[in-house]
Amino acid sequence: MPTLKRAGKPDINYELDDFTDPWAQAPVLILQHGYCRNANYWYQWVPHLCRYYRLVRPDLRGLGKSGRDFDLATQLTAEEYVADVRAIVAHLGDVPVHYCGESFGGTIGMAFAGQFPDLVRSLTVIASPAFISEGARIGYACGHPSWPQAIRSMGARAWLTETNRSTRFPPDMPSAFVDWYDAGVASAGEDMMVRMAEVALGVDMRPWLPKITAPVLNLHPTGGVISNDEQRAALKAGVRNIRFAGLPTACHMIHYIRPALCARQVLQFAAATDGRICDE
Repeated sequence: MPTLKRAGKPDINYELDDFTDPWAQAPVLILQHGYCRNANYWYQWVPHLCRYYRLVRPDLRGLGKSGRDFDLATQLTAEEYVADVRAIVAHLGDVPVHYCGESFGGTIGMAFAGQFPDLVRSLTVIASPAFISEGARIGYACGHPSWPQAIRSMGARAWLTETNRSTRFPPDMPSAFVDWYDAGVASAGEDMMVRMAEVALGVDMRPWLPKITAPVLNLHPTGGVISNDEQRAALKAGVRNIRFAGLPTACHMIHYIRPALCARQVLQFAAATDGRICDE
């Protein structure tokens, strides 16, 4: 449970999972969670990856065990998120890393890889939008004027229940998992949920896409509302070296619906980038 401490900045907690051979100096693979989640949400992935890569699972500022001592209105921005990733990479030795982000975590990764191309070995984005399209804005607003207003009007748990049903999970998703998911997201607090929604609604990573030099893997639901055809067209137009792999579902959370399958795809992609065979 290492912690990155910086003067004048919130502490950033990250989990380190490393079962690699101590003599091998295996590369780092950063797993970055998305909207109002935390490092614990990768738990299903860890066994598939930690034998071959040093896994670093950060909590975004204000979430999980990371610090909350900052002003939400002015210091929770896309720029600050990217700066936090940059600080983590420097803390880990300032060498290139593999980066895998789910949903908004992948959106942050697009900006990081565009701004610091020499520090990214590969980039995987999982159901990650480069911008929030009109369909997603309407869906997350749940009949209210906007996504943030829906959270305020409905309350965190009711908003989660509605959007889980409409976009995130299939009807047969285990109820125990969904209850655990909801409790973790709601623990971020309504103010954080609203502010992160505002940040997400304001991002547009398309200017950064041509600056990405690392190979990119896009894992996506084939019928998704958030990571949809419009998003894939933008990525295809902007990124010079990208591969698409779709799972046949309309549900956004493919990394929880099929965790082992998605983790293996990331492992194979990172290993191919490194010219390694990760198998025993």
